Amino acid sequence: MTTSLNSHSPQPTSSWALLPWRTWISLKLLTKMTDVACRPNGTINRRLLSFFDYKSSATPSAPYKGVITSDVTVDPARNLWFRLFVPTTTSSSSSSSLPVVVFFHGGGFSFLSPDTFAYDAVCRKFSRRIPAVVVSVNYRLSPEHGYPCQYDDGLDVLKFLDQNSDALPEVADRSRCFLAGDSAGANLAHHVAVRACRERFRIVKVVGLISIQPFFGGEERTESETRLEGAPLVSVTRTDWMWKAFLPVGSSRDHEAVNVGGPNAVDISGLEYPATVVFVGGLDPLQDWQRRYCEWLRKSGKEAKLIEYPTMVHAFYVFPELPESNHLISQVKDFVASLV
Repeated sequence: MTTSLNSHSPQPTSSWALLPWRTWISLKLLTKMTDVACRPNGTINRRLLSFFDYKSSATPSAPYKGVITSDVTVDPARNLWFRLFVPTTTSSSSSSSLPVVVFFHGGGFSFLSPDTFAYDAVCRKFSRRIPAVVVSVNYRLSPEHGYPCQYDDGLDVLKFLDQNSDALPEVADRSRCFLAGDSAGANLAHHVAVRACRERFRIVKVVGLISIQPFFGGEERTESETRLEGAPLVSVTRTDWMWKAFLPVGSSRDHEAVNVGGPNAVDISGLEYPATVVFVGGLDPLQDWQRRYCEWLRKSGKEAKLIEYPTMVHAFYVFPELPESNHLISQVKDFVASLV
């Protein structure tokens, strides 16, 4: 099933400047920041990034915008932790438990964290509006930590939740667990879902996957990558740099981590892979890969729904000034409700 949401009149595919000025300026600044921080030798200037990555503190003692947050350590040796979001009010007073959404942030596997201001705000909205207990994972970043560290961290958080009953509040129903992420976080969510299918959890059960503009690719240059070259955040030049920083030395972009439905794809047809919703933006250069991902899931016998936002850029949903951002959160709420 494919749904198209377009609350604005159609825009030319190259007219990112027709976005609200606030969004456009933010995109330009984010793009410039990453370009300057990514060195030609494959390293990142993290000291420079720290000046631009505005952080939000946890709010464990009092709710902020209807949600209490706290930071929980999983493994201090690798700085593996998560920010926990628990709503203080729900839309249904009769509900005695809430689903758990394990969220992986975007950033090309190389940038950002759960306490980055934008991701703290987004997860707070998910928690309040779904409503759900949200676990936002701080996984290791490349190039300092490449494949498969991020996937290991994601699965280990699920194991931690399964083995530690006191890690989440009593209201959290770990048998109604969703994996979610945007961009690289959505790539991570997919691979963690595949690994989770092979695990024997005692309590945790992954029932759904929320894939927001997932970061996939391949050796091929798709039509959308070529047509939208020069797009903010995810141009071919930038994504090539990120894949090289993430993958083992000598790997091509047809690696199973990147081209999930390609020549080296893992066969998931026999796995109990969760029902999935995939969100796509019409001004996102990655859209062809995202649609292929959805089709590959269907061909593998899995339930997959595609929702398109024809006039939206990559990462649009983190900008609260865009009406489409609220639309997406409502769609996520409906998807979760349909499975719980």
